[in-house]
Amino acid sequence: MQLSTYLLFDGDCQQAMEFYRSVFGGDLALTTVGESPMKNIFPVSMHSKVLNARLKSKMVDISASDWLRPDEKRIQGNTVCLYLSGGTPDETTSIFRRLAEGANVTDPISEQSFGLYGALNDKFGIRWMLHAEKL
Repeated sequence: MQLSTYLLFDGDCQQAMEFYRSVFGGDLALTTVGESPMKNIFPVSMHSKVLNARLKSKMVDISASDWLRPDEKRIQGNTVCLYLSGGTPDETTSIFRRLAEGANVTDPISEQSFGLYGALNDKFGIRWMLHAEKL
């Protein structure tokens, strides 16, 4: 067993995953509802939505889809975030700056007593915390 990240978007999964690929690099595999064998159980209006996407790079392994439950309301949570750590201060700063494009930066990246730290809600509403140890 392994715990991994799975994000649910509100119709902008493809744009979000392409943005994350531009930040982290890696390979992105993406399937829309209309491209899948499951397309007949969804209305045609949902065929352009992402059924599943996965971005794998040396830094991240993120899976995602668009919200596919039209009878339920998607609720954006504020108690879960993606935590990226272990990089150098330069790597961490560079990634933070790229994620900050169009984001709500809640904690600008700066030196703290425990190392370099910054946090933001990216332009897709996903909460990120980044940390690098002091050298």
